[in-house]
Amino acid sequence: MIIALAQLNYHIGNFDCNTSAITWAIQEAKDHGADIVVFAELAIGGYPAKDLLRSDAFLDRCEAAVAEVAAHCQGIACIIGAPVRNTTGKGKPLFNAALFIAEGTVQHIVHKGLLPDYDVFDEYRYFQPAETFGCIRYGGHTIALTICEDLWNIATPKLYRRSPMDALREENPDIIINIAASPFSYNHLRERMAVLAAHAQQTQAPLLYLNHVGAHADIIFDGRSIILDASGECVDLMVSFQEDLQCYELKGKTITPLHETHTVQPPLDTPLIHQALLLGIRDYFSKSGFKKAVVGLSGGIDSAVVAALACEALGPENVMAVLMPSVYSSDHSIADALELVRNTGCHHEVIPIQPMADAFNDSLEKTFGGLAPDLTEENIQARIRGTLLMAFSNKLGYILLNTSNKSEAAVGYGTLYGDMAGALGVIGDIYKTQVYRLAGYINREKTVIPEHTISKPPSAELRPGQKDSDSLPEYELLDAVLFQYIENEKSAAQIITLGFDETLVHRVLNLVDKAEFKRYQAPPILRVSSKAFGAGRAMPLVAKYPL
Repeated sequence: MIIALAQLNYHIGNFDCNTSAITWAIQEAKDHGADIVVFAELAIGGYPAKDLLRSDAFLDRCEAAVAEVAAHCQGIACIIGAPVRNTTGKGKPLFNAALFIAEGTVQHIVHKGLLPDYDVFDEYRYFQPAETFGCIRYGGHTIALTICEDLWNIATPKLYRRSPMDALREENPDIIINIAASPFSYNHLRERMAVLAAHAQQTQAPLLYLNHVGAHADIIFDGRSIILDASGECVDLMVSFQEDLQCYELKGKTITPLHETHTVQPPLDTPLIHQALLLGIRDYFSKSGFKKAVVGLSGGIDSAVVAALACEALGPENVMAVLMPSVYSSDHSIADALELVRNTGCHHEVIPIQPMADAFNDSLEKTFGGLAPDLTEENIQARIRGTLLMAFSNKLGYILLNTSNKSEAAVGYGTLYGDMAGALGVIGDIYKTQVYRLAGYINREKTVIPEHTISKPPSAELRPGQKDSDSLPEYELLDAVLFQYIENEKSAAQIITLGFDETLVHRVLNLVDKAEFKRYQAPPILRVSSKAFGAGRAMPLVAKYPL
């Protein structure tokens, strides 16, 4: 039996586009002699559809799309994920289902049993979990068909008291097929591999894992669908961050790729992050119908990296860099920004903000009664810049890309309605130390980001001689503490036991907690880590946090 895996980029709610891609893949698989073609979890309708799943109109379109897909399944079977209405009258209104379609009709429906509700997942909001599990038989083979989290009880045993595979394994399946919607994080592949390998070994059957590819604002899917033999060894890894369709032959319990396979190497964080961010930018624009981006370019490392990524993702002809120097902007920062413009070939404008800042200060002079300049005047400069950038967005239809990094977002080192403005946070899930590594990677073949931008001390340049280190610990130390608190979810006491200074730890964690109100108003962030700000880290806005 030949099985085709179709790793596709779906657009949530775009039924015409999705169905066209699916039916094309069915024909492509058929042309390659496949007996079954497999699509990802909730491919019908796209994932995550969130509260669209509460819309009868959306569900009606899902059912119509299933019928259209089924009509193309003549002489080939299809496995595809879709939301299915729960007609039992008990529990949640939907099932997260895998449909087995053959000869133009849905022959089997498998319901997902383990529904994640941690991090970015909220499946219990919509779906009823399955209670019983059984294999499918087709073409003389017994198939254990599972949906994403149904295999993850090995990695998260405290969350689930049972495993769908325990029941399916009793039927001695010839193969395990897992259709998934597993978001990307740069350190996730090893864990994913280990979970899948454990099931293949326990079942003594090959395992085909098919993932989504593509980005939906904050959530990015990396593809990298995995094919394991019965011993748990990886025999193929489909491409990362791109669509792919490959065929595999199953004889007994032996799986054989029908193409030149990709070697599996230890993933390198920075190249993966680079690919993920490019896909995140491209899909945000293409799926939203946007074409052009605007970036505030300061001459600093963060805006330089975002501008370089935008030029690579969208083409420099579609990127406008706006330089907005003040009296505190150094000559070298302006020169660095202009050098990046030359290196990338993007458009640019220079708009000095000092006349506008002076006008604000003159207007507020009487009200403030001669009080000394402080953070207020610094924030006014940032908000002027944010206003100018939004003017470009409103007047010319450019989408503003935010340039705040994760370190800044964590400790609140940013100005609401100023440098926190934007439609999409490009590097908001990347710590400052990672931003430097990413800049070096962008320059791997030629100089895109000026070397001086990378080597100089970071500064907001909102007051004379300002440096980030005036307000924050050195980034190497700050990021290490933040990683333990955010990604590893450790308490202050636990972080201190790792050798960090007690005063420093309490200071950093206090900054993180006090900045929650800012992050509530920040743009969506491209998620590349295991714990990003946004939907995956749901913290109360007003609370007394335990340190």
